[in-house]
Amino acid sequence: MRTQRVTVEELVQILFEKQLLTNEQARDAVVRAESQRARLSLERSSNASQIQRDKKSITAAEVIASFQFALNNNGSSETLDEDLIVKTLAEAKGIAYIKIDPLKLDSNLITSTVSLPFARRTSVLPLSRSDNELTVAVCDPYDKELFEELRILTRMEIHPVLTMRSDIQRFITEVYGFKKSVTNAAREMTSGVDIGNLEQLFQLNKVDDIESNDQHVVNAVDYLLHYAFDQRASDIHIEPKRLHSQVRMRIDGVLHDIYRIPKPVHPAVVSRIKTMSRLDLAEKRRPQDGRFKSQKENVEVEMRVSTLPVAFGEKLVIRIFDPTILIQDTSELGIEQEHHPTFMNFVDRPNGLILVTGPTGSGKTTTLYSTLRHLSSPEVNVVSIEDPIEMVIEEFNQIAIHPKIGLTFANALRHVLRQDPDIIMVGEIRDTETAEQAIQAALTGHLVISTLHTNDSASSITRLLELGANPHLVASVLVGVVAQRLVRCVCTKCKTEVSLNGNQLELLGIDLESSGVTELKVLEGAGCVHCRNTGLYGRTGVFELLTVNDTIRELILNQADAPTILRAARADGTVTLRESAIRKLAAGITSFGEVVRATLDADL
Repeated sequence: MRTQRVTVEELVQILFEKQLLTNEQARDAVVRAESQRARLSLERSSNASQIQRDKKSITAAEVIASFQFALNNNGSSETLDEDLIVKTLAEAKGIAYIKIDPLKLDSNLITSTVSLPFARRTSVLPLSRSDNELTVAVCDPYDKELFEELRILTRMEIHPVLTMRSDIQRFITEVYGFKKSVTNAAREMTSGVDIGNLEQLFQLNKVDDIESNDQHVVNAVDYLLHYAFDQRASDIHIEPKRLHSQVRMRIDGVLHDIYRIPKPVHPAVVSRIKTMSRLDLAEKRRPQDGRFKSQKENVEVEMRVSTLPVAFGEKLVIRIFDPTILIQDTSELGIEQEHHPTFMNFVDRPNGLILVTGPTGSGKTTTLYSTLRHLSSPEVNVVSIEDPIEMVIEEFNQIAIHPKIGLTFANALRHVLRQDPDIIMVGEIRDTETAEQAIQAALTGHLVISTLHTNDSASSITRLLELGANPHLVASVLVGVVAQRLVRCVCTKCKTEVSLNGNQLELLGIDLESSGVTELKVLEGAGCVHCRNTGLYGRTGVFELLTVNDTIRELILNQADAPTILRAARADGTVTLRESAIRKLAAGITSFGEVVRATLDADL
């Protein structure tokens, strides 16, 4: 076993010189290094011989990071982590540093270049190949024996880049494990492997335990779900093509290619997920919908599954409903602090009708569920009518509509009114009957929250009238309208300041002459591994809150058009979607491109 080239003493000196460690912390790290290394190796294995091997392989960066020293920067609560330590070491030694992006790993290159035992023993991960040069991620850039061994093994020149050992080992497990599972599954498809397990709540194997399990298709699905959780994916697409099956994941609203599965494995993977979702395995010609639950860090995550026959087989989509994302405190939805009391005034009413509007993917479900969770208590009866039920929540009485048996939104709402409800959520007002039932429910002393698919708040009112709702009743029961969109946030790891030019300001509707503004400084992401080179990470909402006051009621009675209603609302202080997005742009939360994309169809 080769020895560690970078010592704790050498690394501590570098960190001290970069003012990342105090003198006291530096001395403490050197004195306690060996005992800390022994403790780390003991935590990783209970086998005596394995402990000794782990002890030798633990890097100086891992040892120092394990102390969790507070950063020496004026009392910050941040700690000195392994990533910052390795990055500082690379800069001090003039070596290229990389933060591995799992979406860009080439599993075929990795598994065909080095074996799993070799990769584990040496902590090496091939990243790319060009001409006669192989770029590899390593945790010790001075390991000449390793580079020579790789050069002989691959017959290529080796270009090492530095990264964290913990990342290398984690991606070795994921890449080799998933590849092995898919390969073995492909080999066994000809033998007709039966995978049947009718469980509703599935406990996924831990990533480290998956290798010991020989159920290859089960393992492959477990790897995909773990990966989706780690990458904050909202959807998993498994799409059959002519020669292979493509796996894509939607992250922050954008689809990314993840993996290609051999064609013979696709039916088995689909069958495994259909089994988990209690779908008919034999039915491949008709679309099916199902659901199952799993766990992510002790939190139950609901998955909604949809299958659809396409040209080359069954396409399957898993929508992931993470309660930590789907249900938030109402103050965290993205509503500006000064307008949050207006929203709370809507939802804290004892009765009335509240409309939430926006296109598909605008965050309406999160707003609705978060609001219902805020309102729910043992003293009130909360009932939701949905198509389908997005996520099962015990505090609510949730009803899934079934039009084929006559259980429509309107019919369900009629029966719900006999169930002594206090708060009713109607998934969507689609027709005249549902609109009339929702208005009647609000008139009889219930708080009704529902959605409409319109572009802005004012259009929701005119849409309700177009459905045949009585203007006098609408004016009586409508409390307010919430229009919303989702915008991606600027990545905090690579944000930079840029200036918007005149054309961009004009596109935002900013009058240069009257405002006296010639340029506007905003933030934009340059692109890094953290945000997958998009410059954007995470999403937040932009909101338009329209309060129905006496002026708006008069316009409703007169059946005014949407622009007229919006002008009156703006005169009363309503901030439009575009204006709300611009405020987030000025605050450095989102980017110019996101403002234009998300509010392209919104009026100024």
